[in-house]
Amino acid sequence: MAKTYGVGIMGAGNISAAYLRLAPLFKGIEVRAVADIIPEAAQKRAEEFGVAAQTPDELLKNSELDVIVNLTIPSTHYKVSMDIISAGKHSYSEKPFVLSVEEGLALRKAAVERGLKVGSAPDTFLGGAHQQAREIIDSGKLGKIMSGTTHVMSRGMEHWHPNPDFFFQPGGGPILDLGPYYITDLVHLLGPVKRLSAFTNMARSERVVTAEGPYKGSVIKVGTPTTIHGVLEFHSGAIITIGASWDVAAHGHHNIELYGTDGSIFVPDPNFFGGDLVTAAIDGARSPVTPWNHPFGKPNQDLDKDNPRANYRCAGLADMMQSLETGQVARCDLDVALHVVEVMTGLLKAGETGQVLTLQTSCERPRALGIEDAQALLKA
Repeated sequence: MAKTYGVGIMGAGNISAAYLRLAPLFKGIEVRAVADIIPEAAQKRAEEFGVAAQTPDELLKNSELDVIVNLTIPSTHYKVSMDIISAGKHSYSEKPFVLSVEEGLALRKAAVERGLKVGSAPDTFLGGAHQQAREIIDSGKLGKIMSGTTHVMSRGMEHWHPNPDFFFQPGGGPILDLGPYYITDLVHLLGPVKRLSAFTNMARSERVVTAEGPYKGSVIKVGTPTTIHGVLEFHSGAIITIGASWDVAAHGHHNIELYGTDGSIFVPDPNFFGGDLVTAAIDGARSPVTPWNHPFGKPNQDLDKDNPRANYRCAGLADMMQSLETGQVARCDLDVALHVVEVMTGLLKAGETGQVLTLQTSCERPRALGIEDAQALLKA
């Protein structure tokens, strides 16, 4: 990129450290300030990473910033993103960037009127393993993908998160918290969803926090479904079963399995950029896939541990800012994120009503990010 874009971080919670640590890997973006409603939190992050600490109002008015990354809690994402757009800056949000289609459409309207970009995480589908899965599917080796399954299931957040209350309230739950990773990856691999249906429930109306911290032993009132089982029908013709639950002690399902007319593919956890790929031929014989030399598949985190990981958070942000110069649609564009939001909220609505819902939104399948494309986003 010819220009270096100034980046501000709104929200100094846990995830801000990843953005601040990884942004320097990418061309054309430079984090210059961080803000939080708790001044001490912003100051701590600022000192840790050598950037300015500001109030939220100061961040919005900072003339050195071109884009602000919204890392506030999901229930405030819409308001904060609208404030960012109103301040004349591009907005990139953590997921989910809004909690309703209506909010997303309003944000789009405001951004278009001001000639600004809106993007949203997750960007893990840009990782080497998921892009290699895309290449395999697009090659036709597996024939036409016609069905599959995806599962994100565990016993819940209260066992590890020190303050998990918001996860169990409207706007939280497994489908809105973790679903964006899985559904975005499916849209990347298969294209947009046409129709859906679902059933939902909750195993317990109260949860006890067992994670160490000040809230250990406290009781949480559950206000949103914690088990969702749905079926997604894609415009491509594929039918995918999705299971998302925080009521499961253990299970044996793979993260994503896709079944084609000539073979199958087992896709790794879309929470992460890397992972092991396996394909199966029409006779059922499985074969591990040799990882290709994709820049966003190379381990760069936990290198001293048994299972080092690839983590290239900020790839979606860097791609969005590059799109300002190339004129291409950003891979983590608002339309993709809004379609994923409608899928997630549609699953919850279908669970309440028992309806089969036809989606009102759609999107272009995000462009593949090949080896050279990914390399172009990174500093030498």
